[in-house]
Amino acid sequence: MSKRVALVTGAGSGIGRASALVLAREGYAVGALGHSEDDLADVVREIVSDGGQAVLLKADISNESQMRGAAGELVERFGRIDAVIANAGINGVWAPIDDLTLEEWNNTIAVNLTGTFLTINTTVPHLKASGGGSIVVVSSINGTRTFTTPGATAYTATKAGQVAMVQQLALELARHHIRINAVCPGEIDTNIESNTSLRKEDETAIPVIWPDGQVPITGGHPGRSEDVADVIAFLASGKARHITGSPIWVDGGQGLLR
Repeated sequence: MSKRVALVTGAGSGIGRASALVLAREGYAVGALGHSEDDLADVVREIVSDGGQAVLLKADISNESQMRGAAGELVERFGRIDAVIANAGINGVWAPIDDLTLEEWNNTIAVNLTGTFLTINTTVPHLKASGGGSIVVVSSINGTRTFTTPGATAYTATKAGQVAMVQQLALELARHHIRINAVCPGEIDTNIESNTSLRKEDETAIPVIWPDGQVPITGGHPGRSEDVADVIAFLASGKARHITGSPIWVDGGQGLLR
């Protein structure tokens, strides 16, 4: 049995991968969950080779039975769950509202919003059984601080919905000693662009000239996945014991420009 156990969704790449590695270094046994078995296997191997503990959990976050099974498998392996990092998500299709199809809308909602719900829904019983813990939801500056991304209606709706879910659940879960917070990254060096489809940008782009470089604190360069992972690890830890229901923007000031 491990003293602390964390579930990280979307652990195969980007912020999820960085979070899994940081949490493992902090002493957590990690359940690395996602749909790309090869990427997850690499993360698990890296954690184990560094002396940590990890298990590969292949699941679709929008599938209830798979998520329930993955949470159960993690508890069977390590005995408990103390931290849940709801990171997995997609950009989906960005298009004019009258060009966006219901299928495209539903797909983004299913992964980003329903997937977040299922991640929390299936793990909260285990957090309660552990006597409490921490949930960190990875949202975005889009839909929470900025609203100028061309055609990203479905995406921003899910990101705003995630923060609303965090704030709603903060009070509900407090009596169980479960904290829940959100991190809202700006431009980060992840591969999320690979699941983005941008259509008819000229019809939705905002005609504004931005200053050179979107991220002031880094001289215009994107932040690193580790910049977000370090905040996630803090929120998961006892050092954040008095923080709940809070969105934290990790964007280097980018959202203040837009």
